[in-house]
Amino acid sequence: MTRIVSFYVCQSCGAKTRQFFGRCASCGSWNSLVEQIEKPVNSRSRFGNSRVKSEPKAGRAVPMAELGETPLERIVTGCGEFDRVLGGGLVPGSLVLVGGDPGIGKSTLLLQSAISMACNTSVLYVSAEESAQQVKLRCKRLDGDDSQLKLLAETDLTVALEELDLLRPAVAIIDSIQALHDENLASAPGSVAQVRECAAALQHLAKKQEIALLIVGHVTKEGILAGPKVLEHLVDAVLTFEGDRFATHRLLRAVKNRFGATHELGVFEMQGHGLVEVLNPSELFLSGQSASGVATIVASEGSRSLVVDLQALVSATSYASPRRTATGIGTSRLHQILAVLEKHLGLPLSRFDCYLAVAGGLEVEEPASDLGIAVAVASSFREKILPAGTVLIGELGLGGQLRPVGQIEQRLLEAERLGFSRAILPFGNAIRTSKGKLNLELLEASNLREAINLALGE
Repeated sequence: MTRIVSFYVCQSCGAKTRQFFGRCASCGSWNSLVEQIEKPVNSRSRFGNSRVKSEPKAGRAVPMAELGETPLERIVTGCGEFDRVLGGGLVPGSLVLVGGDPGIGKSTLLLQSAISMACNTSVLYVSAEESAQQVKLRCKRLDGDDSQLKLLAETDLTVALEELDLLRPAVAIIDSIQALHDENLASAPGSVAQVRECAAALQHLAKKQEIALLIVGHVTKEGILAGPKVLEHLVDAVLTFEGDRFATHRLLRAVKNRFGATHELGVFEMQGHGLVEVLNPSELFLSGQSASGVATIVASEGSRSLVVDLQALVSATSYASPRRTATGIGTSRLHQILAVLEKHLGLPLSRFDCYLAVAGGLEVEEPASDLGIAVAVASSFREKILPAGTVLIGELGLGGQLRPVGQIEQRLLEAERLGFSRAILPFGNAIRTSKGKLNLELLEASNLREAINLALGE
């Protein structure tokens, strides 16, 4: 039998060693040695008899024009928000990596989806972190204790692969990749070498057997997925499950998706019997109260538009340098907008503290929220309340000008559906809308000063 051995490779210089050291003896870099498996190849089987000249094999490449079209039949997870983020469901033979903070609800979401899918297809749930009885208790809480879902509580990669090859389910869930271990490696479970080898073996089997594989991944304290970066390149989709552990709503985002759109957003609410889909997520991000410093924007998350309240507070500072704090908005963007307000509107914000927050804990990254941020800060500074039923959409330039944004008609339709009566837009954005279909009053502004005058009635 071929003997499998392992060695350590320096990720900086490529030097190999049989023994692990904290520092590479060749280049001197610390903590750069990663364990790898080496499988010796039989020289006869690889090269054949050197005296006999082998004939070249025919090429396996096929012209693109001769390839037939195979219909893509997705597997519906039974959860509309989950399917939205995936692009319509799971693709057979695909790998989906789901990451999130501890206790955020990753296992609950996947187990809940597995129970629903098990009614129509074969599903295997591999639990490497919990025992079978612990998973049974969660199934009972989710009203799925009588489901046909197959469960395997195992941490050995070899056993999990044998079970997958034997059952050949349509969908398999690995919870989690950091808890699996390959007995051929001496490193501990969760290490870079273990995660990489386990993920590669699972990918090979999933592609071969056309198994839709869902993998749970841990995150570090910085909020990024733990393990080697090659893990994210290996899978077909990377989903992140976000939210405050002490709040009820959860957000599911698609960071990477080879079979659908990225930056899609799914909204859930954690309840006693599991996760519940939120069909109207804009209600979570609207305060419903009028006060100075509150402005409403329409954020675009993939194919979904969300109406969100921004809250700003401007107060006199007692320090030499004012404080700037932003929640849900990048701090650098807040500094940039404050500089534009001080330069072009003359607001002395350098002598005031400024606090900004997005209602509901949503992360807003697109520049279409710039106008709402600027108006919220000006409203708090001048202690004026925006008229009810007003939304603000626009990107702010460094010269104080407003730039048009995309998906404007979709944003306005969502605002109208929620009962808003007027919208302040950059000049030229209203041309792209179907004015006959909208009952909103569209107010256009070419620069920030005009927009603030329209919003605050000055």
